[in-house]
Amino acid sequence: MQHYVTQQRGTEPPYSGKLLHNKSEGIYHCLICQAPLFLSGAKYDSGCGWPSFYQSWSDEAIRYLEDDTHGMQRIEIRCGSCDAHLGHVFPDGPQPTGERFCVNSAALSFTDGDGNKTPG
Repeated sequence: MQHYVTQQRGTEPPYSGKLLHNKSEGIYHCLICQAPLFLSGAKYDSGCGWPSFYQSWSDEAIRYLEDDTHGMQRIEIRCGSCDAHLGHVFPDGPQPTGERFCVNSAALSFTDGDGNKTPG
């Protein structure tokens, strides 16, 4: 699943990701290159079935691309360091950004405050 998502622009089934319900404090990294992508404080339950964040780690952490596949117009998000596919961003998130970064768990790894890593 991880290769399919990150390298072939795939999508894991909703509600199936290992990190969807993670509530621990820490940092979400790119599974491929371990670049930091999101802080746990920016994660929220959007009800969409994938981990959702309202803000990225930094402006450079995420690369944005137009995506018109499947008859939809969306914005794809990729890792700013290694170009791995992460998911999509939508303009229906909470304040302060109004953005919802909808990310496949399979594209992430999580590091808690003690340094323990959990792959998505």
